[in-house]
Amino acid sequence: MLIIGIDPGISGSICFFEDGKILDVLEMPTMTDGKKNKKQVNGAQIYNEISTKIRGIEKQNLRVIIEQVSAMPGQGVTSMFNFGQSFGILKGICSAMQLPMYFVRPAKWKKYFGLIKSEKDASRTKVIEMFPYFSSQLSKKKDSNKADAILIASFYYETYKLEE
Repeated sequence: MLIIGIDPGISGSICFFEDGKILDVLEMPTMTDGKKNKKQVNGAQIYNEISTKIRGIEKQNLRVIIEQVSAMPGQGVTSMFNFGQSFGILKGICSAMQLPMYFVRPAKWKKYFGLIKSEKDASRTKVIEMFPYFSSQLSKKKDSNKADAILIASFYYETYKLEE
């Protein structure tokens, strides 16, 4: 089964995960918009990336796991709106592609991996421990978003496998 783990948002990532292995991780495709060249997710590119990766795969052998985001205390109104807009674009793309979507709250997958109340960078360390072959692609601190997408996919894989 191909699992697509998504950490939504401008600086998020998309992970393609199969049989307990990381196939690929992409930084969230973005584009600039408007007079201020503000970044936003690039829906067309997301669609192209996903459709290329799932070509030839039956829909019943696919799962898209998106982190269920919500407003966070102390986050500005504009950034929260942009975050919600990115989440909506991802949901819309997956809905239009008729992909089976599942949502997981950050607290749920972080608790599973023992990352509650840990630094943002702890997810990167955790992924390097779990998947040492992928460590070279997580060498920068900003790669913690890639690590989050990997852990979201891995969380579904491990908990789904336990239910079988």
